[in-house]
Amino acid sequence: MSTPVVVTDESFESEVLESSIPTLNDFWAEWCAPCKMIAPILKELAAEYEGRLKITKLDVDENPSTSMAYGVRSIPTLILFKDGKLVERIVGYRPKDQLLQQISDYLPPA
Repeated sequence: MSTPVVVTDESFESEVLESSIPTLNDFWAEWCAPCKMIAPILKELAAEYEGRLKITKLDVDENPSTSMAYGVRSIPTLILFKDGKLVERIVGYRPKDQLLQQISDYLPPA
């Protein structure tokens, strides 16, 4: 069962940008209540879409360089990367169905 992968400024490029499958990165922080609300949804997606979607998490307080590079000003910010390019940005909490609606076009077929 797949779970979200914790990434840092140092591992972001190899884990996210160089991923062979679309990667949804969660820019979050420990103190952020909406981040805690969306975390279980991301864990479900990591398991349900294993092999088709990679979920990563980057703590903005501990990794400011990557957060600044992508203009993250509010959290949670979810950014979907495909082939190393930003293809979708979602700011704030979303229920699972809305989240899937925004990213499903970028996922490979089952």
